Amino acid sequence: MTVQLQTKNSIGTDSSIDERLHQAIASGKRPEPPNAFASTMAFASRALLRIKHVPEQMFDVTVFPIIFLLMFTYLFGGAIAGSTRDYLQFLLPGILVMTVAQITMYTGIDLNNDIRKGIFDRFRTLPIWLPSALIGALLVDVIRYSMASVIMILLGLMLGFRPEGGLMGVAFAIGLVLIFSFSLSWIWTTFGLIVRSEKSLMMISFLVLMPLTFVSNVFVEPETLPTWLQGFVNSNPISILATAVRGFMHGTGTWQQVAGVLVVSAIMTAIFAPLTMYLYRNKK
Repeated sequence: MTVQLQTKNSIGTDSSIDERLHQAIASGKRPEPPNAFASTMAFASRALLRIKHVPEQMFDVTVFPIIFLLMFTYLFGGAIAGSTRDYLQFLLPGILVMTVAQITMYTGIDLNNDIRKGIFDRFRTLPIWLPSALIGALLVDVIRYSMASVIMILLGLMLGFRPEGGLMGVAFAIGLVLIFSFSLSWIWTTFGLIVRSEKSLMMISFLVLMPLTFVSNVFVEPETLPTWLQGFVNSNPISILATAVRGFMHGTGTWQQVAGVLVVSAIMTAIFAPLTMYLYRNKK
């Protein structure tokens, strides 16, 4: 009889504990999943924190623009234009385009590193808007591109660059650079999901960007090039952007140039953004 009472008491105690645990765990209302904006800002904050703790990764937007501008201005200015000051007026907008275009590859490199470390798989299991992990990182990259642009303009002003388009022309030119670079970054996120290492991605990006930047109107006028090469240079996306940036900085920009940049940017985004998201969802 005593054993039976003890058994009943233990059963009752166990059931009451289970009931209390159930109430503590499941009685509360579940938090709502974050919306697209909140999740995107969370990943943007993550990218900013990574910059805070690894500040040397900002060398590509601080040191490299300075090196490029000084090197090309004083090495080639006298030979090409007869005067470094005159060449600087032509070169700076092109160097700005080239520098920012080349640092877009780091978006894909960061994504590739997340994949190799396993963080990528964790992000895909979270109850969030899936593109937020990519878009948040891309938004922070826009900040990096802006820093590179400001550093380049300030250094140019110190060296004697005088934009005839004024402050508004410079601001509009930088805006075009940021739009184009955001679109170009989608190419490297696509490759970041395909290749197996960041070294492979860097090699691919150099193979693509080096011909596009050097066989363009960044350094020389297309009219000085062979006839058979002028067609490629004039249709080169880097040349289209450099022409628009140069035009607005010097007060000669047209809406046709703006339309050209926007069309190229829209094409890159329309092709590679959906492809990136498809690979992001289905990568194993």
